[in-house]
Amino acid sequence: MLIVYFASILDFLIGDPWGWIHPVQLMGWIINSYTNFIVNNTDNKLLRKIAGVILGVGLVFGSGALTWLLIDIATKINIYLGIILQVILLASCFAGKSLRCAAEDVLQYLRKDDLLTARYRLSFYVGRDTDILSTDEVLRAILETVAENTIDGVTAPLFYALLGVFIPVIGCVPFAIAYKALSTLDSMIGYKKEPFKDIGWFSAKLEDYITWFPCRLTVLTLGVISGDVINKINECRKYATIDPSPNSGWSEGIYAVILGVQLGGENTYQGEKKFKPLLGKSIHKIDENIIQKALLLTRFCFLLWLFIATLILRLINSL
Repeated sequence: MLIVYFASILDFLIGDPWGWIHPVQLMGWIINSYTNFIVNNTDNKLLRKIAGVILGVGLVFGSGALTWLLIDIATKINIYLGIILQVILLASCFAGKSLRCAAEDVLQYLRKDDLLTARYRLSFYVGRDTDILSTDEVLRAILETVAENTIDGVTAPLFYALLGVFIPVIGCVPFAIAYKALSTLDSMIGYKKEPFKDIGWFSAKLEDYITWFPCRLTVLTLGVISGDVINKINECRKYATIDPSPNSGWSEGIYAVILGVQLGGENTYQGEKKFKPLLGKSIHKIDENIIQKALLLTRFCFLLWLFIATLILRLINSL
């Protein structure tokens, strides 16, 4: 647990310093190189699907195994070197500060009524076209980013790190890195269109399954934090079930319900308009205060999980 504590503090204080080499960069390079090779060398759908399975299994298990090996070598050289390496690697899996900084990066220009720059900065963090968004649409995009990325960037990596705490043979960091590899695969090639439709199907499906439980646990925790857990979850379920994604509808839905806002609607991706189901009721207008409340919900959820995991571990050790 000390590794998780220190990594959490490091992420809160520093996050991902600009210019530093990040494990996701290496994962991204492997995914991009492998995908380009397959796409350029075969049009056979079955072969592409098999290649996707090999990539998914290989990168997820390979990342976890390599991480375990590096930590083992570093610890044998010097125990403190092993601890430092674990803390840095685990902190790289948490995106708490990165999420806050991304929101603040866009919000600072909205405060200055500089919509043009706000749109430009937003384009670094979202996949939708941003050049024609209104101020309200920019604010909605920020909130949707916080709501969706809380799961795969904050709570799911923490969940698998904590799972690793209770399986000390493997450890917290390899579990979290393996999940990060899967999340990176999904974000890069988990699209239902060419050239990624066949090669990315396995990673997309696996990510849905692996994220399913941390997502529901996050929804439950946020419901508890809201103080009205049963009503909030029941209302969230009404919206989440109409979303085509098995997880994002829940993650965005619970934030929409708790904050009393409406998410979803029409977005444009590379000139193509797409409509996402409307989640929540527009009781309040999305503004900076609402976004800050969303970020606080994410932080409270993270801290509550740490607290509960600590209690469980102490209970187990006392038996």
